[in-house]
Amino acid sequence: MKKKLMTTLSAAVMAGALFSGAVSAKEENSKKSLTALGDSITFGYNLEQHNQRVSKDAFPFVMGDYANLRVRDLGVPGWKTQDLLNALETNEKFRQAVAHADYITLDIGSNDLLQAFSDYNVTDDEVQSVLEKLSKIASEIRELSDAPVVVYNIYNPFQVDDPRHDIGNLLLRYKVNPQIESLVHSLNQELNNIVLADAFTAYGEKQAEYVLPNDIHPTIEGQKVLAEIGLKALHLEE
Repeated sequence: MKKKLMTTLSAAVMAGALFSGAVSAKEENSKKSLTALGDSITFGYNLEQHNQRVSKDAFPFVMGDYANLRVRDLGVPGWKTQDLLNALETNEKFRQAVAHADYITLDIGSNDLLQAFSDYNVTDDEVQSVLEKLSKIASEIRELSDAPVVVYNIYNPFQVDDPRHDIGNLLLRYKVNPQIESLVHSLNQELNNIVLADAFTAYGEKQAEYVLPNDIHPTIEGQKVLAEIGLKALHLEE
């Protein structure tokens, strides 16, 4: 009798566990989804010891936790705008992730210009190349999805006491980011639901808090700031 009772209880526990797992999977699948496209910033580079996988502290996951979204983080360290454009044109994993997304973040272009910042100069040709690729990326996204897209501009990655900080501010404030903002405005009129997240203003002069020391990548706090402005741009902050 005792053996029969224990068998019955075990079966009930197993059935409950299976049912709970099924409900959990169903709830997960019923969530809206966020696909994050970008480079090492989106990846959450240097937040984990070995950088073998995307960091759960990267801003797309912070957004997902806050807004109850399933997150597909496709950030790839070192990528430039051309790399992402190639992926959206030819890589089925990227194309399917975009096609099934309810929301999309796009943070790319910093690597295109990083060497130029280090050399204390960004040419018009370099900026135009980034803008042209961003436009093509947005068009490719719209071929696959009508989901809202938030495009991040470029924050100043140099610490306040770094000689590159002031020139970075000048180039970003007056030469680079205004053109990114203008492009996003035009893309929104042409393709709809494409909005800007102003990372440059959000970071301001707080690199010591938001950028890893001896690095150019966001701290955990810096990633939270990127998440906050992304949520606000997508009207998901409430």
